[in-house]
Amino acid sequence: MVSRTHRSMCVLALCVIAGACNVNRALEQVHEARHLAADLQIQFAKAADASNLTVMANTDEASSAFAREAESRTANAQKDIESLRPVLEGLGFTDEAHLLAEFAARFEAYRKLDRDILALAVENTNSKAEQLSYGAALSAGDALGRALEGLEPSTDSTEGWHVKALSASVVASAREIEALQAPHIAAPDDGTMTILEKRMTAAEQSARAALKELSTRVRPASKPSLATATTALDRLMDANRQILQLSRRNTNIRSLALALTEKPAAVAAGEDRLHALQAALAKRGYGAQGRFPRTGSPSSIAP
Repeated sequence: MVSRTHRSMCVLALCVIAGACNVNRALEQVHEARHLAADLQIQFAKAADASNLTVMANTDEASSAFAREAESRTANAQKDIESLRPVLEGLGFTDEAHLLAEFAARFEAYRKLDRDILALAVENTNSKAEQLSYGAALSAGDALGRALEGLEPSTDSTEGWHVKALSASVVASAREIEALQAPHIAAPDDGTMTILEKRMTAAEQSARAALKELSTRVRPASKPSLATATTALDRLMDANRQILQLSRRNTNIRSLALALTEKPAAVAAGEDRLHALQAALAKRGYGAQGRFPRTGSPSSIAP
């Protein structure tokens, strides 16, 4: 028969084995918690970086690609939060769980802000307005100038100087409209845009008035060139209307403003809680400090 002493030794051995298993399992969970916290910090940082690149991109393709990267990294960070929470709760790490909850709240605020930034940035309305300004608008202005070259006055040489002056006035008005497009695109507020648009309207009116007067001072042979000039001015103003519509959306300027003013504080707030979380987890291990607070947990696990 097995002696009482032998049975006691067997029970003691089983308890030691069970305790060792508990310690090993707990240490595995601590390691997992540290890994998830570290990955969470990486994903959060990469999401913020990709968002910044979205704002700085100058093409639809680039901004869309960076936006997708930012959204993917943000989704990964959210998965890390959801995976880390039960691990901390299972270990009984109430302080660390509280830090994670604080980060999660700040991360949600960051995500809301970042969604607004990305939605604006991918529209690229200011960049598209610039492309129109340096493309269709400039081309129309050049065509207008060419059409007005060599108009023949209807009478004597004195009238010729009048025709040249009117032609120069039309071109100058067109160039003024083109020159005002850049500050309109860069303007941060509607008030400034409105002032610039009034100047554009006045310049257009001046150009059309000069073209109308030219029609009474040139020979019939020059009428087709004058018609071409009028069509070119129409093209310029059509491009200008599109530019103003895009510029009014101001999505590049607005997304940049959010990225420079509100986003840094949101990122810093999240990083602060992540650093605190990682510091707290770093203290968990073997030693006399930082014991697991949960009842029945190995009391010797600490730094």
